[in-house]
Amino acid sequence: MTDLSWASWGGIWALLLVVVDIATVARAVTREQRSAASRLAWVVVILSLPLVGVIAYFFLGDTSADRRSDKKLKDLRRELPKVPKGDPNPPDLPLLYRQAFARAGSVNGFQPVGGNQAKVTTDSREAVDWLISDIDAATDHVHLLFYIWLTDGNGTRVAEAMMRAARRGVSCRVIVDGLGSRKLLTHTLWKDMRAAGVETVVAFPFRFAPVAAIFRRLDIRNHRKIVVIDHDTTYVGSQNCADAAFLVKRKFAPWVDIMLRVCGPVAWQSQRLFVSDWMVNGGPDISDILNRETTQPAAGFPAIVAGTGPNISVQGVPDMAQMLLASAQEEVVITTPYYVPSEALQQQICATAVRGVRVQLNVPANNDSHIVGFASRSFYRALLKAGVEIHEFQPGLLHAKILTVDGQAALIGSANLDRRSFDLNYENSMMLADVPTVAEIRAKQTMFLNASLPVSRAAVESWSVLRRLLINSIGMMAPLL
Repeated sequence: MTDLSWASWGGIWALLLVVVDIATVARAVTREQRSAASRLAWVVVILSLPLVGVIAYFFLGDTSADRRSDKKLKDLRRELPKVPKGDPNPPDLPLLYRQAFARAGSVNGFQPVGGNQAKVTTDSREAVDWLISDIDAATDHVHLLFYIWLTDGNGTRVAEAMMRAARRGVSCRVIVDGLGSRKLLTHTLWKDMRAAGVETVVAFPFRFAPVAAIFRRLDIRNHRKIVVIDHDTTYVGSQNCADAAFLVKRKFAPWVDIMLRVCGPVAWQSQRLFVSDWMVNGGPDISDILNRETTQPAAGFPAIVAGTGPNISVQGVPDMAQMLLASAQEEVVITTPYYVPSEALQQQICATAVRGVRVQLNVPANNDSHIVGFASRSFYRALLKAGVEIHEFQPGLLHAKILTVDGQAALIGSANLDRRSFDLNYENSMMLADVPTVAEIRAKQTMFLNASLPVSRAAVESWSVLRRLLINSIGMMAPLL
């Protein structure tokens, strides 16, 4: 009788498990903004790992932070202005890049604006020197958003500059990510900034993680790097608020980044992203700052900002990259620390090389994410076969995220060419078309390439069966990364 009872309960539990598996598979298959490869991968995981696959899906499969944040962001996207008052006349864009700019504009409803000027920083130290100089000269406001803000030399210097500015009456606001900047949040430096009058907001707080995981996916992060000072000055690029030594991952140091200091009307678009992030994450309403009327810009280049996220044009980054690749006539140079592309982007890169454009891909030799490093190499054989030149950066971790085309157009920002930046992280990028500025960016890429070693097709084809098995097995997980 007891055996029969246990058998009955076993059958009930087995039936419940099957129902849960089927329900989770249905959720994975019907989830919007998912590629077919991603859906298929999750179906395989859920069915092949009963219960474990279900738990993994609800922790890692859904691309939503939480319903409240999603709704608030949706409302703000509708309510906040998409163009400034006195919106200047649209710039004359080069014909080859008009479609790429149009795709960038569709992300947030922005329009390309002319009259911008930019300077490229030499290194991380210079970027922080320029930033501090701008903070010390600010007269109205300073807005900073960093995924990672460390309490090292550069992090402390920027915090001290913010405290000085706040004490003299400048409106200073800071957003940091709850995971990326978790050490700052428990440090006296964070308390000191708040005590000095710096207003602060934490994006996606990471306290009580096991409880929070029930309600939202924990690895959806705000990966943006946004600086806006006195309306007209913005910074865009890959650098976090930290030293190049990057103490939290010092064995991969130095971290090699790039930042652009941009002055002009395009700063309003960065401001719009900051205001949205500030208010979504609990900050008070500061939307009035967007009401400042812009004037017809002076001479300068056209640019546009694109702020992507898990519920904001998830294909925005790969689409912009693919359109720039399609416009290339002679040369494309791609710099990225994490290369786990969508199938469409991988094919576009290969197709660009096949049609005779010189394509160079620069990635780190040693990646701080071993899984991503292996996954990246699973794409090498097809890239090399198509004629893409692959170079692995040697002295540290190449963290810059850049795509330049024919020395005329560029896409630069916080977004990597990987699934996390495409599907999960909130990112900010800038597309611009200007020969002198792109020449400066391209010169940085040349420096990176000169510090890299080429990867030969023969070397990749000589990989052992065991190594290829490991690399390609991890590469198969690309839709889940």
